[in-house]
Amino acid sequence: MKIILTGTTGMVGEGVLLECLANPYVTEVLSVSRKPCGHVNSKLKEYILPDFLDLKTEDERLNGYDACFFCAGISSVGLKEEEYTRITFDTTIHFAEVVLAQNPNAVFIYVSGAGTDSTENGRSMWARVKGKTENTLTMMPFKKVYNFRPGFMKATDGQKHLLPLYKYIGWMYPLLNVLIPNGTSTLQQVAKAMIRLVHADFQKKIISVKEIKALA
Repeated sequence: MKIILTGTTGMVGEGVLLECLANPYVTEVLSVSRKPCGHVNSKLKEYILPDFLDLKTEDERLNGYDACFFCAGISSVGLKEEEYTRITFDTTIHFAEVVLAQNPNAVFIYVSGAGTDSTENGRSMWARVKGKTENTLTMMPFKKVYNFRPGFMKATDGQKHLLPLYKYIGWMYPLLNVLIPNGTSTLQQVAKAMIRLVHADFQKKIISVKEIKALA
């Protein structure tokens, strides 16, 4: 299978990238990012794009792919709702529209996060925006759309792009996995679940940590 992948300069996207490159079922990965991901592999192609909103629906560089794993995202800390919405909702939906125009039979997988608010009416700004993004994607006519809601994730060996906080709390994963097994997973499990869902017949649209582990 051939995969479009975003967020490869971030912790989640890079972890998914490493598993895709190692997985025999994946034959090609197109990393679409604002800067190079820092990895070299015969399966890997890179499309450097400073602003995803500049993408055009007729861009054939995104043509011929089986799925898109959208792992790009930022923290809402310090951002007003309008700015966070532009980066999180507007950018994701525009990117999805381009992928859909070029690959109408593709599977689209979006990484949101545990606590995302499907009602779009809760107190948490980031959860509302993520919920709106999930809901809008689900209504798009892809072959299938899945919204991943991972919790605490263990990085994959060899990752270069780790969240600053992870460097201090990553060692806690074994303990957290025992205490809250349905709130923790490895990034390798996240990626394996994504790869499986490209061709699996799975009815749920929202994929929790428990389901991520089962699919992996």
